[in-house]
Amino acid sequence: MNFDFWFLFSNERLLICVHFLGGFSLGVTKDDCPVIFHDDFIFSEENGTVFEKRVTELSLEEFLCFGPQREAGKQGKSLLRKTKDGKILNWNVETDDSFCTLAETFQKVDPSLGFNIELKFDDHIVYQQDHLIHVLQVILQVVSEYAKDRPIIFSSFHPDAAQLVRKLQNTYPVFFLTNGGTQVYYDVRRNSLEEAIKVCMEGGLQGIVSEVKGVFGNPGAMPRIKESKLSLLTYGKLNNVPEAVCMQHLMGIDGVIVDFVQEISHAVDDMIIKPLNEGLREGDEETETKSKLQFSQQELSFLLKLIPELIQH
Repeated sequence: MNFDFWFLFSNERLLICVHFLGGFSLGVTKDDCPVIFHDDFIFSEENGTVFEKRVTELSLEEFLCFGPQREAGKQGKSLLRKTKDGKILNWNVETDDSFCTLAETFQKVDPSLGFNIELKFDDHIVYQQDHLIHVLQVILQVVSEYAKDRPIIFSSFHPDAAQLVRKLQNTYPVFFLTNGGTQVYYDVRRNSLEEAIKVCMEGGLQGIVSEVKGVFGNPGAMPRIKESKLSLLTYGKLNNVPEAVCMQHLMGIDGVIVDFVQEISHAVDDMIIKPLNEGLREGDEETETKSKLQFSQQELSFLLKLIPELIQH
């Protein structure tokens, strides 16, 4: 099972606390079992023919037949993957494990690790509300049974699903996922940070998770997000660049999703946390403030104006 990792920044007396959330995508099989799988389809090969199966059309037993098997000596059905440009490639990863359910994930992962549970729905299907409610209730039943004191947030690219899961429970925060305008969808609610703010305000959601380029390309949305009392997290390849992560901290972004956890953690420590601690030891308030910001407000304003131009090239 693969996790994405989130750094959640919070400021308290000029000290930055870094917290971790493991993120994964969730689907529900046709016999109502929430399972961990990123994509809508499973690709496999049989007798030289490549075929695809929608996860929601498989039973749990059928789903678990793909990939590495738990029983020694048992061979699972082959796994392939489809790239964005339509190519079918072998499923090659450094380490692999058998498929698992949401319930097993709760049972086997250290309870101190929080979960960001992404609620997956196919972009090309128009779902009826009754179906969405049923799927979400199945997921919430497992969460209610196994979550205990584990920190959890829900997130989804599907505006209706995000708003519904907020209506169905008020224990855990819900975030709306968006590309921030870097891609265009039929549902206009997915096409900008401004629309994301509307989705959150209408549904009582706690925040937005945006592609980082969407934020860098539209820094003017930041004040509106803060005025709406929403949290803002980001994802994207740029978040594996330490300078981009530190820049987001200066902008007031609340957290980032990264692939290279150790590298980014060390970089954040060197660029932000150590200078802060040095300033605190010196006991000079002006030094503390400078070590925290590293840029004057004028310089920061200039950088925010420059970033949209940079990311277009």
